[in-house]
Amino acid sequence: MRVLNLPRDLIQGRARARPPRRAAYALPTLFTAGNVFMGFVAIMKSIQGAVLGSIGSLGANPHFSLAAVVIGVAVVLDGLDGRIARWTNTASDFGRELDSLADVITFGLAPAVLAFCWGVQFAVAPAFRQHLLSLGYFLSFLFLLCGAARLARFNIQKNPVPKNPGRPDRRYFVGLPIPAAAAVVAAVVYISDGAPLEYWPFTVGWLALLAALSFLMVSTWRYPSFKDIQLLRPRSPLILISWGALIYLIWHYPQPMLLAMAGTYVASGIIIRVGGILRRRFRRTPPHAPETQLG
Repeated sequence: MRVLNLPRDLIQGRARARPPRRAAYALPTLFTAGNVFMGFVAIMKSIQGAVLGSIGSLGANPHFSLAAVVIGVAVVLDGLDGRIARWTNTASDFGRELDSLADVITFGLAPAVLAFCWGVQFAVAPAFRQHLLSLGYFLSFLFLLCGAARLARFNIQKNPVPKNPGRPDRRYFVGLPIPAAAAVVAAVVYISDGAPLEYWPFTVGWLALLAALSFLMVSTWRYPSFKDIQLLRPRSPLILISWGALIYLIWHYPQPMLLAMAGTYVASGIIIRVGGILRRRFRRTPPHAPETQLG
């Protein structure tokens, strides 16, 4: 009589977990490759926008606008590749390293080139134009350098602790994520229809914004990560209505809505930090017991 050699898992009534197929590992890598492509397109369009502006066309520049749009698309792709890797159980060290290198290009180099070409190169300041250009080179490079340092710190720290820890049941980023900083640069350029800055006080304000974003990326301030949000769980009707309203507003009013969303997220870390300082400073101390005088 033949003896059937059934798997032990089937004998015990348990289903054997199948490892993900090799094709599944390519799916998040494709999103990361798309992220790199968006960064490459943004750099090329920034250069084309600078060439178009140099021949005297300083109005609405479609090349700068397209560079801003593809950076925004890359932000979406960057948020999807990690989630897809977790959903398909295909996260790997290679994928994490490739994602970090892609972020340096798409959210570090591409926004830095766009920021200089759009906001600094065409500023009219006869008395100190050369100094303004030098400062623009420095702060654009500083944006790239701080973004790379932010990614390097994120890779080596498994459980970073911000200076102002939040609730233990929520997850936070330590410092402003580089995609959020790039989204601010892209949103400002996008709302201007790509028309480069010419009035030098606006350029000074733009450089101040780049410096602030650079500082926030390397800071240890707390930013919401939204990684604890599960999209596949059932939602209340109010949340569904809110999501629908947000999508409607982005579709019909993309420029102000995207700028408001990017600016609100950047400001959230500042508000959380200032709120923590104020709470610690004005925290009520328990009243001291009155001293008893003897004799």
